[in-house]
Amino acid sequence: MEITRNSIETAAGPGDWFTGAVFIDAVATPSDGSRLSASSVHFTPGARTAWHTHPNGQTICVTEGVGRAQGRGGPIEVIRPGDRVFFEPGEDHWHGAAPDRFMTHLSLVEVDDKGNSATWGAHVSDEEYAASPKIEGA
Repeated sequence: MEITRNSIETAAGPGDWFTGAVFIDAVATPSDGSRLSASSVHFTPGARTAWHTHPNGQTICVTEGVGRAQGRGGPIEVIRPGDRVFFEPGEDHWHGAAPDRFMTHLSLVEVDDKGNSATWGAHVSDEEYAASPKIEGA
């Protein structure tokens, strides 16, 4: 058995990438030939990513709370613990917490040859976010 002790402090999500309070804990960073970047991302109620894409796609797995996810032009989907969402390479999308719930997800991405994991775009507007469906059976 090998235990790697976490020496990286929780980081606040950059304002260019997120709306609201978001906190990121590193799980895996690309090294020694691995291209995997994994993070546990904690969203406070109403917090969300900006629109963004990933060169090799992204998988998120909700671990707690209730969230929202949307691919450009598609419906806003409610996501819950255990739900996994895959965004295709280059798919413009956003994800975050429900308006009145916290949400945490694992983010799994593979960086490209230059070490890039994402290209960030405009913030999701309050009007876009307000189109989120109501939570059924919460």
